[in-house]
Amino acid sequence: MLFKDCYRNYSMRKQLLAKHLRPPLDLLHILRSEYTKLIVLGMIIFAFDFGVWFGLRVGFRAQYPLLAVASWSMEPTLTRGDMILVQGVLDAGEINVRDIIVFRKPGTTIPFNLPFTSDTSELIVHRVVKKIYNENDGKWYFQTQGDANKGGPDFWHGDETWGGMLSETLLIGRVVSWVPWVGHIPLFIRTPAGMFVVVLLILIILFIEFIPIPEKETS
Repeated sequence: MLFKDCYRNYSMRKQLLAKHLRPPLDLLHILRSEYTKLIVLGMIIFAFDFGVWFGLRVGFRAQYPLLAVASWSMEPTLTRGDMILVQGVLDAGEINVRDIIVFRKPGTTIPFNLPFTSDTSELIVHRVVKKIYNENDGKWYFQTQGDANKGGPDFWHGDETWGGMLSETLLIGRVVSWVPWVGHIPLFIRTPAGMFVVVLLILIILFIEFIPIPEKETS
């Protein structure tokens, strides 16, 4: 009898503990809803993109390892909408004449934003046509020109420039590869029309999830 009473007490305590640990029905309903699954999927995709973005930043030593070409100044080598892969350089002396580089326009700063959302309009993609080492300040300076600009090399003014050339401090990195047309997606999303499409898609998803569709009555 003592053994049976102990076993009975143990079983009752086990059932009581399981009852307390069991999630309420409302919580189960929320976890099983399509809306929650959609949110979880979105968080996974966001975390994956964020991880890939920072992985590329570390691997390629560049603040902006992926960029969309926003102008026609490098045609026919690069066209608007191409996605370029940018590699940072530890020593600016590694940049050679004829390399395609990405640099900040003198006098501007680019704040950090989420991947593909920052305004990179002040980042320029041009080819190096000349480089000089200035022994007075110990910096490399680069003369640049767009392949489509037949009027001659760029002549830059402002801070971190010297004789129309730009300082290595403005350098983001060197273009090592590119994929045609893929950059049109982030370029479009940053436009008012692109933002409207994104918001409209979100509203459609919410409408489908929360607005009940009346069913036809059956006789």
